[in-house]
Amino acid sequence: MIWNIYLIILAYFLLGGIGFYLINRKKDPLVARKSYTKFIVYFFIVNGLFFSITIEPVVFRYLAVVITGVGMVELIRLFRISGYSRKSFFATSVVIFVLLALGFCFFATLNKNLILFTFLVLSIFDSFSQITGQLWGKKKILPHISPNKTLGGLVGGACVALASAFLLRKLVGVSPVSLLFLSAGIILFAFLGDVVASYYKRKYEVKNFNDLIPGHGGFLDRFDSLIAGGAWVALYSQLADI
Repeated sequence: MIWNIYLIILAYFLLGGIGFYLINRKKDPLVARKSYTKFIVYFFIVNGLFFSITIEPVVFRYLAVVITGVGMVELIRLFRISGYSRKSFFATSVVIFVLLALGFCFFATLNKNLILFTFLVLSIFDSFSQITGQLWGKKKILPHISPNKTLGGLVGGACVALASAFLLRKLVGVSPVSLLFLSAGIILFAFLGDVVASYYKRKYEVKNFNDLIPGHGGFLDRFDSLIAGGAWVALYSQLADI
């Protein structure tokens, strides 16, 4: 089953590559190069996390600690660079992040099929919300927080992710209703996690947390949705006993 799922991932990446080509073919070469760099780096990140989950889940647990640890460092770094301004906002942000980080680290200890399902739905939502948003997104939904987010991107990414969740339902083996709640929660928390991270950057007037990952704006920029979505699954797994 795992290799069949991996083939599905490769098929999605092929579709995504076609989408990025359609998006970038008329753009300035420098802009297009940055977009392709982001796509290629994302491919390696997805592959790395996929195999860490499927081959040796304990590796993913260590990665969860690294991701949340580096994320906390990034929050503190922007606070320090700002001259330690907005102390109340920073303290609130740290509390929220710690709660999500704890949930995410607990998520990393769950059944590997549930972890894999969550990761795939998140990745599909993240990828196709960007692609559909750039191809067909017109109406911006949060222009002052995350200018690139559009209603078309949100709806397009959510539809593809939900359809994919039902395609991958054998991984979790729950009822259709439970699957819908689980998947919708993953998508919602992933979206909110991304928005909250963007809001934090806007408050401290920076575009990126750092340039550690080529084409991406830092660890939190890449993993904010995974942290928040994983925290939701950790909570839902206890409420629904899955």
